[in-house]
Amino acid sequence: MKNIILFGPPGAGKGTQSEFLVEEFGFVHLSTGDIFRYNISNQTELGILAKKFMDEGRLVPDSVTIDMLSLELLKYPNSEGFLFDGFPRTKDQANALDSFLGERNLEITAMIGLEVPDEDLRLRLLERGKVSGRPDDANIEVIQKRLDTYYNETAVVKNHYEEVGKYISINGLGTIEQISIALKSEIGHL
Repeated sequence: MKNIILFGPPGAGKGTQSEFLVEEFGFVHLSTGDIFRYNISNQTELGILAKKFMDEGRLVPDSVTIDMLSLELLKYPNSEGFLFDGFPRTKDQANALDSFLGERNLEITAMIGLEVPDEDLRLRLLERGKVSGRPDDANIEVIQKRLDTYYNETAVVKNHYEEVGKYISINGLGTIEQISIALKSEIGHL
């Protein structure tokens, strides 16, 4: 069983690449963004709380995120592996995930980071905002706040997995196919 964290700033291509990796490796795709949107659209208690933070471009508190993700993980007791997209975003979330998996005799196989320059990220998010209707992708100030939050609060999670030799960096520039080939190659060698 391989449990992979696909990591990177907003707009790096995690969602796009996740689709290819799920198809190639049979992972259960756990996207915090998708989980949040499901809970928000169904107006669950956790969803209403998460929406407030997302609309402001801030991180959803760890306790809310962990509760949502734990409920999703428990839905797949016979999974061949998980692909975590957008989680963990804080050191506390990384510790909680490691602990949750450890209680089930599982662990993270690798964290794979998509590295993309900020200007490319801004352009990607603005373009996505035009077609997605997501307010957090249509406003440059909110986008910048999301990037600032990523660098100030989320990027440190990379260190957590680097320290245990589980971080792999991938160039997130190029065609979707080029990036997909690089990701599949790295995961295939794990």
